[in-house]
Amino acid sequence: MNTNDYILKDITALRLNDSVKSAQNLFKNLPITHFPVVENDKLLGSFSEDDAQTIENKEDVLESYSYLFSSFFAKEKATALELIKIFADNNATIIPVLNADKNYIGYYELTDVIEIFSASPFMHEESETLIVEKLENDYSMSEVTQIVETNGGKILGIYISEKQDDFVQITLKVISNEINEIMHTFRRYNYEIISTHENDIYLEDLKNRSEYLQKYLEM
Repeated sequence: MNTNDYILKDITALRLNDSVKSAQNLFKNLPITHFPVVENDKLLGSFSEDDAQTIENKEDVLESYSYLFSSFFAKEKATALELIKIFADNNATIIPVLNADKNYIGYYELTDVIEIFSASPFMHEESETLIVEKLENDYSMSEVTQIVETNGGKILGIYISEKQDDFVQITLKVISNEINEIMHTFRRYNYEIISTHENDIYLEDLKNRSEYLQKYLEM
């Protein structure tokens, strides 16, 4: 799906000579956190609702508060994942978009980009979400992929979901009828399974052994 199809131009960008009041009204009427400020097709930054609401003199123009503008944008050919990262990094619901000439051409809305991402096979196809953990220096993506595929599984997507101390957690979306075989192989290669799964044979076996030991100790 082409993200360019979701570039919006419905609302005219703010200008330096716009009043604070006009910006406040914009935020009041629309559920947005920021909005671009543009002059001669060049992006000067994004003005935030939080900053707008702190200004008491509503007749002042935005030029007087240019030091408050946030500097973030997306390139015209940005992917959905790149856009989600920009949204998250800036806690924003709108991202200005620049073309190859660095001219402002519109904006993305968060809800549209989430829709793009949720419609992808990674999110949409029925699959198993598997999270494994290993020392950062000991894992490799090729090994992770090989473990899944040699057990007859197909990977829809894979990414590093967490890094803490010397460990990394790898999240996989997997299509497989043999998820237990895949988990068994991961454990054999010293990966810890972080996610929980119904009918996990390994955990069921541990539970049964624990219950048996408990009964033995109580005899």
